[in-house]
Amino acid sequence: MTEAGASSNVLLSEYERLVAPTDRFSKADVIPILLGLFGEVGSVMSTSKKLHREKSAFAAGYMRDVEEELGDTLWYVAALCRRFDINLSDLFSEALEGQGFSMSIVANGNPSLPFAKAISSVDLAPLDSILLRLGEQAARLLNLETDAANAKTELVEFIRTYIEAVQASKVSFASVLNGNISKTCGRFITPPADTLPDFDAEFPEDEQIPRDFEIEITQKADGRSYLRWQGVFIGDPLSDNIGDPDGYRFHDVFHFANAAILHWSPTFRALIKHKRKSMKDVDEAQDSGRAIVIDEGLSAYIFSHAKSLNFFENQDTVSFDLLKAVQNFVRGYEVERCPLKLWEDAILQGYEVFRQMRKNEGGIVIGNRKDRTLRYKPLKRKVL
Repeated sequence: MTEAGASSNVLLSEYERLVAPTDRFSKADVIPILLGLFGEVGSVMSTSKKLHREKSAFAAGYMRDVEEELGDTLWYVAALCRRFDINLSDLFSEALEGQGFSMSIVANGNPSLPFAKAISSVDLAPLDSILLRLGEQAARLLNLETDAANAKTELVEFIRTYIEAVQASKVSFASVLNGNISKTCGRFITPPADTLPDFDAEFPEDEQIPRDFEIEITQKADGRSYLRWQGVFIGDPLSDNIGDPDGYRFHDVFHFANAAILHWSPTFRALIKHKRKSMKDVDEAQDSGRAIVIDEGLSAYIFSHAKSLNFFENQDTVSFDLLKAVQNFVRGYEVERCPLKLWEDAILQGYEVFRQMRKNEGGIVIGNRKDRTLRYKPLKRKVL
């Protein structure tokens, strides 16, 4: 291998090391990994199909989607490697040797994180043709559950075509790797507290979301919920606004969960008049009308999903598909820096409090930004 190839091995080894803790399957689980790999290859093909069908309407999202699907495909290859005691780096090294590929090092704007990019010395086939071959090879890999002896040979052939697919897709291999590391680690690994974003720490106290807060929510005879903070009523009374009452009148709980756990909620900032007005750009882009609509819309979107799941009762996880939808929902806003694991915490803690609030027709929400927690305390009922 060339020096460039060695650098490739270092990065791929680092990739393997970083994503290994995100593999929650048992060592004996080969079939789910094979099915996952086959499914991800299908997703890459589906992305290409969308480009054909929708043309310019999908072009803007094509590169992002294909990078993500190629990254997910590699994750499953790495998972197979762990189960068959094969180094992912060795697969790439063998796939690149003698196959008309050369290697070059590209810094990608970050000299401390070089990566190797495979460049073909021959003309590539059209992407669709390559993806069809990738699909065929993914199908052959399904036999590995009963034919483990040929695992490395079959995986090398798969990686050769995978490299061609990366090239023909015109995506950056570094972006594929780094994007998948960010996505999977952000989803499954609880990050160190000191690495999490705090969006208003540098602002005056009256422009910060309170570090600790208690919000009293009461339901009155008219069936509406009322909020009170520091003894003062805030916001408007809320009803469910639906024919089949479902408790959405208590949905501000979700904004409070976002505030305590994500350190983000334009809605909560507006309710308590803690917008960051000392910086006009932040106030307009992050704290005002459109951001509030995103916050409210996201609450309604997750609620419609949660309603069919008994509001996440007895669940300790949230589906990856829902979390990815959330991620797309907030793209372009500061909160997109929060890892998916933090979003999962905010959703589950928020719905834990919501279920109690709904059951008891009110209560007190206690938020702690330092610990990133939200909890419920019952109201003191008057004794007659």
